[in-house]
Amino acid sequence: MTAPTKKQPVETQADLSAEIAQLEANSIEADSAGQNVRQPLLNYPPYRSSILRHPTKDPRHADPETIELWAPCFGNSDVEPLEADLTIAGSNEPIGERITVSGRVTDGEGRPVRNQLVEIWQANSAGRYVHKREQHPAPLDPNFTGVGRCITDSEGRYRFQTIKPGPYPWGNHINAWRPAHIHFSLFGRAFTQRLITQMYFPSDPLFALDPIYQSITDQKARDALVATYDHDLSTPEYSMGYSWDIVLTGPSRTWTEPEEGDL
Repeated sequence: MTAPTKKQPVETQADLSAEIAQLEANSIEADSAGQNVRQPLLNYPPYRSSILRHPTKDPRHADPETIELWAPCFGNSDVEPLEADLTIAGSNEPIGERITVSGRVTDGEGRPVRNQLVEIWQANSAGRYVHKREQHPAPLDPNFTGVGRCITDSEGRYRFQTIKPGPYPWGNHINAWRPAHIHFSLFGRAFTQRLITQMYFPSDPLFALDPIYQSITDQKARDALVATYDHDLSTPEYSMGYSWDIVLTGPSRTWTEPEEGDL
């Protein structure tokens, strides 16, 4: 007879929170000893899929000019101003809280990064992505695709009109939920310079429970991912405003993630 399969214990949020707390304590201890622990761990055990997905070998070196010969091309003329308004994709108004998100893209010296291609993608107000592999049983919104793009202006400023996304379950463990967020992609001067990050919303109760957010052990770096409510960006009787700046270089640069980190 075949021996019965031993069931793995069901992991709860309490289990993950205990792991996160221990890693945080280790980080504080290492930092007090003068060790450099400011960068997020590529292998962050509470983020379960990072165990299989994190790089284990040195990056493969390639000639960037050769890559660009085969990469897609883009230009200012290909990006229409209306693409920055995610609320007009359908024949009717999308469901949810309308918001305006704007900020500046700068280098480490505060200089504007002009003519930068900025793309965003996000879940709808129910926490559902428009994607064939999406399994979350929340409703799709036929009037919301969740994608947009724009070009930064002479001051390095971008601006999007969209719907505030909802949190969603993501299967890291039982009852795991991601804080509401918007993905940002910046392309630099070429596709080989692409950076990806996430913008969060203030006072989200899921911050302390989220291993992706918590994998950033430096609180200042965490805070830099959280937008600020900006009343001057709010449109009377129409939408709330959030301000969020992106710093590409220097010690205060905005944390970015590998392109595979797509949650």
